[in-house]
Amino acid sequence: MISSKQRSYLRGLAQQVDPTVYIGKQGLTENVIKEIDTGLNCRELVKVKLQEGADLSPKDVADDMAEKLKAEFVQAIGRKFVLYRESKDNKQIELPKK
Repeated sequence: MISSKQRSYLRGLAQQVDPTVYIGKQGLTENVIKEIDTGLNCRELVKVKLQEGADLSPKDVADDMAEKLKAEFVQAIGRKFVLYRESKDNKQIELPKK
């Protein structure tokens, strides 16, 4: 579990990141889940955007993905949300102390 200070730090980093995963009208497919997992392994911080055709709530999808992938929910704004998971092999983000 990350602290509010760490979440705030991650929000700042996420502002500079473009969405790397897009969810379309097909919804949450296995390929989308794999892509988010791969992104978390490589970059630790992943921004996901729901396309106009997707009839999903960004907050609900983010919570579901965070639970399935053992990641942390960072934020949801509009049709975008951000997830974070510390990488064991490819650590890039140094979080502030709790």
